[in-house]
Amino acid sequence: VQLQACGGGLVQAGGSLRLSCTSSGSIDSINEMGWYRQAPGNQRELVATITTGGVTKYGDSVKGRFTISSDNAFTTVLLRMTSLRLEDTAVYYCTAADFHPRGIDRSWGQGTQFTVSS
Repeated sequence: VQLQACGGGLVQAGGSLRLSCTSSGSIDSINEMGWYRQAPGNQRELVATITTGGVTKYGDSVKGRFTISSDNAFTTVLLRMTSLRLEDTAVYYCTAADFHPRGIDRSWGQGTQFTVSS
């Protein structure tokens, strides 16, 4: 599975931005897509994920501010981010996962830097 992210860059605090991620390759088995992020000195943390059934999950720090959605084909996910804070600054990683009886196969995109300025 290959993941191509679009978006990122620099935005002012309080502003909004969108990130998108498109999957390609062996995508038939993907049943979850989403975003994680990692700030300097911190562990990678959940931002938001969505399943093929439309079930969403959000990290506590972004609930109520970020919204994740997918297209009907479940090949592209869109992350709408509002009320951005300085602490949202991080490298954002797109992810796609195949949850199966033997475990989880997860793929990662290269990461896109996103900086919130004051």
